[in-house]
Amino acid sequence: MKQYEVKKLSIGDETLAYRTCGAGETVVLIHGNMSSSVHWQTTMEQLEDKYRVFAPDLRGFGDSTYNHRFDSLRELALDFERFLDEAGIDTCSLVGWSTGGGVVLEMAADLPKRVKNAILVESVPPTGYPMFKKDATGQPVIGELLKTKEEIASDPVQVLPILNAYASGDRATLRAIWNAVIYNLKQPSEADYELYLDAMLKQQNLVDIDYSLLMFNMTDKYNGAAEGSNRLRNIQCPVKLIHGKLDFVVPYAWATQAHQDIPGSTLITLDSTGHSPITDDPELFLKTLLDCLR
Repeated sequence: MKQYEVKKLSIGDETLAYRTCGAGETVVLIHGNMSSSVHWQTTMEQLEDKYRVFAPDLRGFGDSTYNHRFDSLRELALDFERFLDEAGIDTCSLVGWSTGGGVVLEMAADLPKRVKNAILVESVPPTGYPMFKKDATGQPVIGELLKTKEEIASDPVQVLPILNAYASGDRATLRAIWNAVIYNLKQPSEADYELYLDAMLKQQNLVDIDYSLLMFNMTDKYNGAAEGSNRLRNIQCPVKLIHGKLDFVVPYAWATQAHQDIPGSTLITLDSTGHSPITDDPELFLKTLLDCLR
């Protein structure tokens, strides 16, 4: 994996780290949960001869600061909107992976004149990401959502194991989690995997981001945890969803519903990839992404 220099930009009380390369029209790559801009470096390498690429770290991820906690993806979107201003980026295409897709949608709603394309890769749907209470066997109790950060922080299946792994630097547990649900189809090279684990261990905001995903809702419907903001109606740019049928984290059925919820959106189906098409099938992902950017 080619390594790109980490640069930093102040946006008031926070400092956002980012990587950049290339020249031409601007593309901003926004990473997901348990990751950072490091996870975009292989994509940056493929795009840099065609586009000017920025890959920032969300607040509390990677090398960005975490001076203030947050409760919503909208707050993270506002961080990046300030980042665009400070970096002198007038118009751009946004690409968001997983949690990053929700940030992209919020930015597209806020900046209809500046966002040319909103490309969602295995994205959280606009109705948010539900987290259910667990029974005595650790199985989700469907219909009983977690509602507070305290409940999320004590979740014995989805959250506590990760918090404990972060606290102790337990790379084996993090690797096992990713192998089970993200890199379940194909694992990156050992050298790349170690860099990804380094990036994961820098995350400081797991409970905040999980809560923000639960409360994320840009539709006009109640999602069981939060009323919808109906901000999807403010999006004017093309919205393109790239989604693999084998995604265990954000099931394909959620993408089909998201496609229905986002007016005028396009759903591109990848039959043989899961939650990480970037590593599952790099050539197919790059071709699909380039088609979406054109």
